[in-house]
Amino acid sequence: MSTELKRRRVILDLAVTLDGFIEGKNGEVDWCIMDSDMEFINFLNQIDKILYGRKSYDLWGQFTPEKEDTENEKEIWEVVRSKQKYVFSRKQKGTDNKAICINNQRLEEVNKLKNKPGRDIWLYGGANLITSFINFGLVDEFRLSVHPVILGEGKPLFIDIQERLNLKLVNTRSFSSGVVQLIYHLNRD
Repeated sequence: MSTELKRRRVILDLAVTLDGFIEGKNGEVDWCIMDSDMEFINFLNQIDKILYGRKSYDLWGQFTPEKEDTENEKEIWEVVRSKQKYVFSRKQKGTDNKAICINNQRLEEVNKLKNKPGRDIWLYGGANLITSFINFGLVDEFRLSVHPVILGEGKPLFIDIQERLNLKLVNTRSFSSGVVQLIYHLNRD
């Protein structure tokens, strides 16, 4: 039996439109379907840390659902709030009881996290942080939930990628809402 510890993975789990946008032109995400059939709680139970860019953290890092939100949405956000959060920012400094800020040495800091014991790590976003993680080769799994909408304009998921990435499709699921989830692993061969 091997005594080698399993290295944690960084998983990019994100909703995206059919035309490749993660937000509308005014930052809107009202097109994003919270489908209980997607079993998002199962994904949340496989991670113990969430990585945010500063803007994404400011918008979603401490989000609290409204009274009229579904019980499923409330449960999801309760589990999200229970996770340890890291914020990557050049401007925001310090650490508080809600998040740890990382200002420099992103590659080194993420590799330290990946080598510590624990569950996988969710790369939440935003687009600039996703780009830097991809360019550093830090994303191990791409979990993209393609939503049945075409926005025509907005913030694209992939920008300024420096090298071609070859991916291997490991799972596909479709849901009654029209969302199709694609899970790819980075093909390191």
